[in-house]
Amino acid sequence: MTETISARERDVLSLLERGCSYAEAAQSLGVAVSTVQAHVKSLYVKLGVHSKNEAVYEARQARLI
Repeated sequence: MTETISARERDVLSLLERGCSYAEAAQSLGVAVSTVQAHVKSLYVKLGVHSKNEAVYEARQARLI
């Protein structure tokens, strides 16, 4: 992982870790679902993963969440 995870991306990861859907995460953060989707896409690239579960796993391994 060569890129830095933003504070908002960490927020999204934490909500996904708790099992929130994109809609629930968006409501919790006060943003649109498309914004959460954009953060997740960015996380996929930064973490080198292809799914939400992989993203959460890799973030835990890297102690990001």
